[in-house]
Amino acid sequence: MARTYTPQEMLAALVGFDTVSDKSNLALIDFVAGYLEDHGLVTTRVFDDTGEKAALFAMIGPRQPGGVVLSAHTDVVPVANQEWTSDPFTLRAENGRLYGRGTADMKGFAATVLAHVPKMLAAGLARPIHIALSYDEEVGCFGAPPMIQRMLADDPKPAAVIVGEPTSMKAVTGHKGIVVLKTKIFGHAVHSSQLDRGVSAISVAARLISWLDRQTAENKAKADPDCPFDPPYTTLHCGTIRGGEAHNITAPECEFVTDIRTLPEERGEDWQARYEAFIETEVLPGMKAISPSCRIEITRLANVPGLRQETNGEAEGLVRSLTGDNGLSVVVFATEGGQFQDAGLSTVVCGPGSIDQAHQADEYIEAAELEKCVAFLDRLCRKLSHKPA
Repeated sequence: MARTYTPQEMLAALVGFDTVSDKSNLALIDFVAGYLEDHGLVTTRVFDDTGEKAALFAMIGPRQPGGVVLSAHTDVVPVANQEWTSDPFTLRAENGRLYGRGTADMKGFAATVLAHVPKMLAAGLARPIHIALSYDEEVGCFGAPPMIQRMLADDPKPAAVIVGEPTSMKAVTGHKGIVVLKTKIFGHAVHSSQLDRGVSAISVAARLISWLDRQTAENKAKADPDCPFDPPYTTLHCGTIRGGEAHNITAPECEFVTDIRTLPEERGEDWQARYEAFIETEVLPGMKAISPSCRIEITRLANVPGLRQETNGEAEGLVRSLTGDNGLSVVVFATEGGQFQDAGLSTVVCGPGSIDQAHQADEYIEAAELEKCVAFLDRLCRKLSHKPA
């Protein structure tokens, strides 16, 4: 007989897998696949190029269009250099809180959904529920797009997607996008006393970072005061930088990484094009006039679209009908929601827990949040057990 779990028991199992993004998630995926298959479900895995990571999806109910996707990522952020008071990969319950890496972001949602599978099977669903688990969300949302493509090829098209990031079970209908760029500058090294004969890669980097800062300032100055995001404009930020050899040598190389967090109606590709145009027209000519070997390389490390507010969105309407939440909620962090939406699926973000606890030492989720999610899933099953009018 297939084993059943409470949400807390399932959460303990999921937290027990160290799925920090630089490690394989296959042990967790194998566990989930075995659990679902023991309940008679067919699972599909979508591997990355290395074969060391996989996404997984499964469908419960009839092979009919109009179902609902419940989506979560399986990877978590590192615990290195964080001061935890207990083992981050062993669930600890204390004073109504469940501590462990990923409890809030977002194994709490995944655990509640998986624990609910027996109820879903018994609900007599008229439209299916699709369970979708991805990888590498935390490092660039790389795992969701191939999974989404495969789901749409294999299964009937769903009507709505619920991405269960921690929103305290409120309906989030918009989030910013993010494009991450690495800029590597190759200058021309000379003795610093002959500065005019060289090209300092560090000085060029400073000029480029100043351009990024100016764009943020200009965006702030023209921001729409009615924009619901905080801050209500696209931001361009340099997070890391390194370069140079010695104080008396013009730096031959310098590289830095920046993220551009776009309003949903803007695209990361467009901002990258503007940045590259500035480099080509305003920066490179002066560098090459001194040394033709000078160059600048731009590498896109990640590009995640924002989630746009939908007009009469199926997913939004569904979640509001299940939660009673009619407030306007948006977030500035990125999720896989924009990727589902770009694939033509109505999408909303709604899940248990708070983003305030995510990525922290002693990350936790309130046990009451799991209970709220259970009630939400009960209502979803009842709704999907009736044929749409």
